[in-house]
Amino acid sequence: MPERMNTRTFLDTNILVYAVDNDHPAKRAVALDRIRQLALSGTGVISTQVLQEFYSACTRKLGMDPLNAKQHVRDFRMFDVVSVSPDLVEAGIDCSILERISFWDGLILAAAHAAGCGCLLTEDLSHGQVIRGVSIENPFR
Repeated sequence: MPERMNTRTFLDTNILVYAVDNDHPAKRAVALDRIRQLALSGTGVISTQVLQEFYSACTRKLGMDPLNAKQHVRDFRMFDVVSVSPDLVEAGIDCSILERISFWDGLILAAAHAAGCGCLLTEDLSHGQVIRGVSIENPFR
């Protein structure tokens, strides 16, 4: 992992959610460690999609207080944030069709690619796969 320390790294929603999920302590520890590393190195990237999904998952699935979830959203703005534009939506559609993945995963990959990320941290895609020049890493493996 040290070779990736200077690589712009995109964090998928599940990484941020596990960072606040007390029901999965092992995954929480890994997520918090990776978030801390990326915050210190200044190489972490997220998107407006990730912020929206995080808020929804925390309030709906974890039962988190909405104001607490909002504060986490504010805190995660320490990372570079890619705004989802109509062009990015089209790129996400293209990625989902070409790679035969969900639109939402395609949009994440399109945002990571647009931001110049070399790595995507997620548990939703195949570890080691490279899509659009972005290497998929499941940090919980």
